[in-house]
This record gives sequence, C-alpha cells and structure tokens, in this order.
Amino acid sequence: MKNTIKINRARLGLTQADLAVKVQVSRQTINAMELGKYAPSTILSLKLSDIFDVPVNELFMLEEGDWQ
Repeated sequence: MKNTIKINRARLGLTQADLAVKVQVSRQTINAMELGKYAPSTILSLKLSDIFDVPVNELFMLEEGDWQ
C-alpha cells in the first residue's frame, strides 16, 4: 500500500514527532507508515485524514500486489 503521509506532513510543516503527538502514536509508527511497513487502523487513518483535510483514499492507495 502506498501513502502520501510524508507529503501531507511536509505540506503542514509537521515533523514525524509532531504528527505522532497529534494522532497519539509513537514517532516510530509514523516512520513505519511513511515507509509502507505499517498499515494503520481505520481509526488512525481517519485521524490522519482529518488532520490533513484530505479523503482517506488520497492518503492511502492500494498497489497491484495488495489484491493477491
């Protein structure tokens, strides 16, 4: 799964630590999501969507291999 978390975070001038505090997770979780190593829960996805003011499907996109 691809995501645009890093782009949206930069757009708002937030560090990984800043964003982590806002969504109540660790900075490491934000880093793992940005690297595509962690798929967030629905609740976390909705929190990120709200903070960035973009729909969830603009934050997260399935890749071809995700369908298998």
